[in-house]
Amino acid sequence: MTPPVKGDGMRGLSVFISDIRNCKSREAEIKRINKELANIRTKFKGDKTLDGYQKKKYVCKLLFIFLLGHDIDFGHKEAVNLLVSNKYTEKQIGYLFISVILNHESDLMRLIIQNIKNDLSSRNPIFITLALQCISNIGNREMADAFAHDIPKLLVSGDTLDSVKQSAALCLLKLMRTAPDIMPTGEWTTRIIHLLNDQHLGVVTAASSLIDILVKRNPEEYKACVSLAVSRLSRIVTSTYTDFQDYTYYFVPAPWLSVKILRLLQNYPPPEDPSIKSRLNECLDTILQKAQEALKSKKLQHSNAKNAVLFEAINLIIHIDSEANLLVKACNQLGNFLSHKDTNLRYLALESMCLLATSEFSHEAVKKHQETVINALKTERDISVRQRAVDLLYAMCDRTNSEQIVKEMLAYLETADYHIREEMVLKVAILAEKYAVDYTWYVDIMLNLIRIAGDYVSEEVWYRVIQIVVNRTDVQGYAAKTVFEALQAPACHENMVKVGGYILGEFGNLIAGDPRSSPLVQFELLHSKYHLCSPQTRCLLLSTYVKFINLFSEIKPQIQHVLKQENNLRSSDVEIQQRSVEYLQLSMIADADVLATVLEEMPSFAERESSILSSILQKKKPPVDTLGLKEDKIEKSTHNAQNGQSGLEAKVAQVQSVASVQPIDLIGLNSTPPSTKMHTPVKSDQDDLLDIFGGPAPPPTQSAQPAPDSNNLDSLFSDTFGMSTQIASPVAEMAPFSPILSVQDNHMQFIFNNMDSLFENEALRIFVTSEFKQNLARLSLGFLNKTNFVFQNLSVQAVGSNELVRVVPRPLETNAISSQSELAQVLNVECVNDFSECPQVLVQFSCNGAQSRFELNLPIFLNKFFDPVQMDSQTFFTRWKNLSNPGQEQQKIFKANFPIDKDRNSQTLINFGWSSLSGIDPNPENFCGAGIIHTSTQQYGCLYRLEPNRQAQMYRLTIRSNKESISKRLVELLDNQF
Repeated sequence: MTPPVKGDGMRGLSVFISDIRNCKSREAEIKRINKELANIRTKFKGDKTLDGYQKKKYVCKLLFIFLLGHDIDFGHKEAVNLLVSNKYTEKQIGYLFISVILNHESDLMRLIIQNIKNDLSSRNPIFITLALQCISNIGNREMADAFAHDIPKLLVSGDTLDSVKQSAALCLLKLMRTAPDIMPTGEWTTRIIHLLNDQHLGVVTAASSLIDILVKRNPEEYKACVSLAVSRLSRIVTSTYTDFQDYTYYFVPAPWLSVKILRLLQNYPPPEDPSIKSRLNECLDTILQKAQEALKSKKLQHSNAKNAVLFEAINLIIHIDSEANLLVKACNQLGNFLSHKDTNLRYLALESMCLLATSEFSHEAVKKHQETVINALKTERDISVRQRAVDLLYAMCDRTNSEQIVKEMLAYLETADYHIREEMVLKVAILAEKYAVDYTWYVDIMLNLIRIAGDYVSEEVWYRVIQIVVNRTDVQGYAAKTVFEALQAPACHENMVKVGGYILGEFGNLIAGDPRSSPLVQFELLHSKYHLCSPQTRCLLLSTYVKFINLFSEIKPQIQHVLKQENNLRSSDVEIQQRSVEYLQLSMIADADVLATVLEEMPSFAERESSILSSILQKKKPPVDTLGLKEDKIEKSTHNAQNGQSGLEAKVAQVQSVASVQPIDLIGLNSTPPSTKMHTPVKSDQDDLLDIFGGPAPPPTQSAQPAPDSNNLDSLFSDTFGMSTQIASPVAEMAPFSPILSVQDNHMQFIFNNMDSLFENEALRIFVTSEFKQNLARLSLGFLNKTNFVFQNLSVQAVGSNELVRVVPRPLETNAISSQSELAQVLNVECVNDFSECPQVLVQFSCNGAQSRFELNLPIFLNKFFDPVQMDSQTFFTRWKNLSNPGQEQQKIFKANFPIDKDRNSQTLINFGWSSLSGIDPNPENFCGAGIIHTSTQQYGCLYRLEPNRQAQMYRLTIRSNKESISKRLVELLDNQF
């Protein structure tokens, strides 16, 4: 269509734009705009009917003013009226105004949708294309619902022009990203798949993007696309066909379509049909061969297009991971890029080779380039390339090259960029432990690691060093000697002092025969570092000193002198003060046998998989507790020396009456030392959790009125349970007891809290107090006997398999509950992997000759192992986009159960365990957030988006995670909570 000559120029618009550009100040510009707005408003309100050209001109002026940053609150109706015009320029401006300015919740939207439908049903392809572009630009839920059936019909119709099919495919793609539930199924499936066979490559390119997202949502229904995709790829790669025409880009046939098809094929496993598989392998082999040909053009565009196809083909080869020939060829081709002058190519080559190194077919081929990668680590100027080189060295490391790779990584660590040092430390620690044959080498590497990058050595790393040294008797003497020498350096990192303090405290006697490392020399060397260390390290050194008293009695006076010093006994740090008081008294009043028992060498640690590996996989340092390591459990106290002495004397007397005593653990790596506890104050959640799996079971309460200083869990939890020492409501005297055979517990009310009543009837009340940290938990089930009888033979046993949630009851010192008394059963819980059903325990006891036996649901839900994560808008939506594979998203639309309140919703989400990220969603009414679910197996990242609709009183909840079952379970738990 040819627009009228009069509309070609729109002189009035040109003059207005020129006036704005000539304004010399902001005030002059605003004045000119206000004048024009007044004129346009007058024209629109006047009685004189405006023709299409005038409406178009004024609407264009409003668009220009809006783009300058000014609000436009009129002209919407006139813009919508332009949609009914039969002139292209007028209709185009109308659609442009609607797409850019109009509020998508406007009352005019229904009229706009009707006009769009009229254009879609017209026979003018230009009008249809304009309508499709408008739908894509707006792309909201209303548009998706209105045109969910019209656009697929237009896409597969035989009468539709190729250019319109392209627009229809891209429009449907945009709407599916907004509303995944409009995915075409059934009769549309085969017809959409066959668009890959279309003669027009523009249609095939657009359809490939659409089919890719359809496959991710429903791979089974669209699996027939594999054969068609392989066929189309073969036609492109062989270049024996001449249907490319305008789709050859710098001598590369249809590179965009090739990349899209290669990505599409990565959604499926290798084809089962031998002929299709053979044809696909032929295509991939041809792409690799063409990559080795001389460039047909020196222009950058040619190499970029060629390499784009190559790298996507290599990604598909890695995805298939069954063709050894192709994997080796891909590795060799990438090896040629390692020394290429283009930085981007070197980066991509290193990144792809990291994946190839994990394949059994190509691992050896990757190792051939070890020297080149090491050279890149030393000479590369770009930090991102150096980081990928570190990743590749880590991936290609095995027993044959581990020593050289660790050596090179340590050498690079001295000059490495600061923000990658922590990750490098973890990688070196993993490699040293994984491939250590001679553990003296391991000790040397780890001490060098602490020396070079002490600030970046996390607690989990040096804890692991101690665990391995303690567990291997053949290296203990060497470790003591080596760490003693390391401590003699003038500048010694605090982490080295910690390792030295622990190892010398346990094994210093192994090197004490050498005069150069005599007991006094060891003590003086450690104490020379004492005043330069943090309070936490000083506490560890104090424990080392008291260990020396047992190992080397000849230096006992010197150590007691240090413990008596004013800055220790009256330290402002309560932990230092208490250790000094208790250790001093222990050394003074305990006899040699008790002292030797309490301060004996620590036993070996239970062998477990190092969590440093999971830490590097997550590229994030987890809290120390994920190692199963515990902080020292010497309780804090502000009592003075006199009170400490009396408390310790009583404790030592108790120790002397016990046959076996746990030794003092220097930093709490094993368990709580009962010999050093003075009191058991109520601790914070974090402190309690540090002893989840350690220490003896706390003694139960048998009296309704325990002693004020009794050391038991019931007194610890008495307030939180709500178990008063005085029973509020008396039970009828000698009322008959009915056995309990089944219960209806209240476990679902614990989704948002950790403390409440789980079950109650006229005879029994069960309270729960729980604590969660990372993948560990501790529950205390408080049983209150409300009858006048005694409950005998109480037992609590885990029911079912422990594959997903491991529940271990602690032993009880008594299994009887007196009348009107309480008893606490502590359960240690470990989340092994994601789960959907709450674990159960079997509770049994007898009373008055009747046996009660019932199963109880433990209030342990998946969200209890959540840690909230803070992130900015870009990071959130990047991860949101990455979690778009089939099954990673779960969505539910539901009616609001409560009035929509922003503060209440935010608090509900936070109580559930998420973070609440305000201000990152384009719609301020929406809620977004993130969290990490911790399990023993791995960590799972989760994202959510809650979209309220105040007018309809509805919500749409979308949760994405890297595992389908997790997304599904979280949606179930949040159902009916808003």
